[in-house]
Amino acid sequence: MIRQVSIRLQPYPRGYHIITEEIMRHLPELPEQGILNIFIQHTSAGLTINENADPDVRVDFESIFNQLVPENLPFLTHTLEGADDMPAHIKSALVGSSVTIPITNGHPNLGTWQGVYLCEFRNHASGRKLVATLYM
Repeated sequence: MIRQVSIRLQPYPRGYHIITEEIMRHLPELPEQGILNIFIQHTSAGLTINENADPDVRVDFESIFNQLVPENLPFLTHTLEGADDMPAHIKSALVGSSVTIPITNGHPNLGTWQGVYLCEFRNHASGRKLVATLYM
């Protein structure tokens, strides 16, 4: 059996935000076993699973990605939506648009120090839309 849920996230500022609990609040009761796939319907933000305990990890992610893909590169041609837009598309491509989590005993089977991140790459983004698909 497959079940899908649409989720509208609140607007988040640019950066890396743990949204695991926010996602779980929107889902129905999870099956004993299964798979949860979460997909973001945007090309300037991404999803990943990473460290959920030390907030310095999220600060370091922002620093590294801004070094890898800085704004205002003179050779970029997609610039109509602002200096942060094309770098956001590139960062999104590097991070990815979905995560898959096993479900065990009715709970997401994440590691002790893992959480789902919204990687917001725009300076002034509106709320993002996710599609959560449960495979039971």
